[in-house]
Amino acid sequence: MLLKDAAYQKIKEKILEEEYPPGEFLSERTLINDLQMSKTPIKNALTRLEAEGFASVSSKQGILVHDLSVERINNIYNLRIALETFNCEEMYRRIAGDHLKELEKNLEETRKTAENLDVKTFANLDHEFHLALSEIAGNSEITRILINYQDQLLRITLRHLKKDPMRIRKFYEDHVQLYEALKNNEAESVEIMRKHLQESKQMLFK
Repeated sequence: MLLKDAAYQKIKEKILEEEYPPGEFLSERTLINDLQMSKTPIKNALTRLEAEGFASVSSKQGILVHDLSVERINNIYNLRIALETFNCEEMYRRIAGDHLKELEKNLEETRKTAENLDVKTFANLDHEFHLALSEIAGNSEITRILINYQDQLLRITLRHLKKDPMRIRKFYEDHVQLYEALKNNEAESVEIMRKHLQESKQMLFK
């Protein structure tokens, strides 16, 4: 991996996990010390992060980490509800054995992280579970949209779970319930998905 790409990944990870909190100004020197890299790859990484909306770079004030507004989080949730319930409508009648095995593997890994309250690992497994459902549903455009929102979805999930790590267990139980409904080809899976995402949104804004 090129140094500029490594710098980009490391800085973005710290932003997503809010090690660099939103609204905070960072200096270039802070990043150089944290990443143990020279100025050039960090400058290249910041240009990319600024273009993607994660931060603003000012020669006077430094690097400002952008927050996700309440409106944007709400809009992302509403988009997910529309797309992922549609996926369930397409999927529940025709989900196959290979698909179920893939979901079972994810759920087993998720169960372990739920027991350990491993926030970071759970957030990644959560995204993988929802993405796997989208791929099973077979609508490549919906899958592409979810992939494009991957970083923001991860950031929202991490914020969620850092507020209350016990939510991991609730989300895991929701995933199991959804899996069982899909396995039994039940139309109820659509409402389970809707309820899962709506409750997640409500809990985040409490």
